[in-house]
Amino acid sequence: MSLTAAAAESASPSVRTDTDATPEPRLLLADRVAQLYSQMPFGLAATLAIVALSVFALRRIDQAWVVYAWSSVALAITAAGALLWWSYQRSDRGIDAAARWMRGFAIGAIANGTIWGLLASMFFELLTEHEHLFIVLVLGGVMVGGIAMYAASWPLYAGYGAPIVLPFTYGLATHDDVLVRAVAILIPLFYAISVGVAYRLNQLFLSGFRTQHAFRKLNAQYSALNRRLAQQLEELGQARSQVEASGRKLALFVERSPVAVLELDSQGNALNVNPAAEHLFGYAASELNGRAVGALLLPAEQGAAIATRWKEMLHSRQPVVPLRQTTRRRDGHEIVCEWSLTPLVNPEGRVISVIAQARDVTQQLEAERLKQEFTSTLSHELRTPLTSVIGALQLVNSGAVGSLDAESQELTAIAERNSQRLLDLINDLLDLEKVEAGKLPLELQAMPLDELVRESLALNRAFGERFKVRFSVTGELPLAQVRVDRRRVLQVMTNLLSNAAKFSPEGAIVEVTLQDRGTHLRVGVHDRGPGIPATFHSRIFSRFAQADMSVTRQKGGTGLGLAICKRLVELMGGRIGFNERDGGGTTFWFELPKHA
Repeated sequence: MSLTAAAAESASPSVRTDTDATPEPRLLLADRVAQLYSQMPFGLAATLAIVALSVFALRRIDQAWVVYAWSSVALAITAAGALLWWSYQRSDRGIDAAARWMRGFAIGAIANGTIWGLLASMFFELLTEHEHLFIVLVLGGVMVGGIAMYAASWPLYAGYGAPIVLPFTYGLATHDDVLVRAVAILIPLFYAISVGVAYRLNQLFLSGFRTQHAFRKLNAQYSALNRRLAQQLEELGQARSQVEASGRKLALFVERSPVAVLELDSQGNALNVNPAAEHLFGYAASELNGRAVGALLLPAEQGAAIATRWKEMLHSRQPVVPLRQTTRRRDGHEIVCEWSLTPLVNPEGRVISVIAQARDVTQQLEAERLKQEFTSTLSHELRTPLTSVIGALQLVNSGAVGSLDAESQELTAIAERNSQRLLDLINDLLDLEKVEAGKLPLELQAMPLDELVRESLALNRAFGERFKVRFSVTGELPLAQVRVDRRRVLQVMTNLLSNAAKFSPEGAIVEVTLQDRGTHLRVGVHDRGPGIPATFHSRIFSRFAQADMSVTRQKGGTGLGLAICKRLVELMGGRIGFNERDGGGTTFWFELPKHA
């Protein structure tokens, strides 16, 4: 192995890499190069001093020009070394350039050793015995000084010493004096010992470099850990502040909430209650805390059902909303409360507590009952005399009581038309109230839906002709049965067909389709009307929902038809909706489950 190859051996790629993707040998090589170049100015200064001393001591020999020639070569090599050091200081000293700088330093070391080898080979034969002693001392000094100079890389020291030892040993070995020849045997031995010392120093340097890198890495990790710890402490402080702020807001919200809020443990015992709960139930917080709320506030006869519902909620970890329950106040008065129970579950899946909210709906239920009674009573009271009025007007308009002039005939026709419209409104209100109260009887029977579609078209043909609109079946009607109330399906079809007729232009065709959609049959009513505004989509199936009041006043309508259709279809297990048609118009559809 050559000296430069041995010196740059550590620069070869390594398979294993550090965490920063830089191989460790390259780091060590960079450290060795830095160490060598840091000592280089002292070596150059020592070389100049010894060269000057040698020239001064040997200037009087017979062939003095040899001394000056040798010193010129030594000065040139020293100047080249100084130029190398200057270039190193001003250039890239990174890890990637370490091998290049090591090769340059190795060449300089060999050249420096060659200077002293020339001193031994050129002058040994020309000098006296006293001058021989000077040469031996000079060479011994540069060999010993080289150990300190090149200890960071023992191959460099070996390459530096070889040009010195070989010529010097040869000169001693060829001397006439036997004692001098004996000394020639000791010189290589001393050289080998010096290389061994340099090798040992090199190992110490490498160990120091590795320790230094480990310390730097540990220090960097410690600094990064401190930064992360400081960041986490800051984030923890911010999170704590946010949690405290959220806790204060939540506590303030619960305290000021008009809804009764109770925190219960998994056994149903009250842990905390807000002022609204104290006011609603008539108990102080100290009287509720620690006691079973169910046994205290709820009727005893409902205890088993409530306990079962409570266990189901704890098992499923799902909220229970809403739950209307008769509740007993402290004074014994019973009220109806709408309860909602929300279990709070920790990351391990354990229920920490249950948040119970209660709202008194007694007055609301009473108001709804009174409203329904009022609507039902008023509708019945209005329908009886209104039926008589319509019958009388029909007799008058038919000419049964005598002929009327044209003006009177027009007035009675308007009265009959508006009376009929009012009767339709009353009937729709009664139907809607019955549906919402759960009192509308349904006679569910299995029957073909295609027959009901054809029957509805026949029943409403006259209504379509009134608006100059024709109803038509499009496509084949699949043969399948549904379990429905015949009268209510016809009522839904009548509402959809009448709406389509009223909002379609004169001469238009309202298409009716029946589609088999697997488990359901879909009936579609397709018109070519003006469509439904986007802002009205969410309210189309609400009570008294009318997108265009001017058209409704002109062509009639109560705004209850679609609301009744939605509730009737849902009572029969189906669903209803609408879609915009390409080219204008709307498709209203409803689906009913097939009957196996």
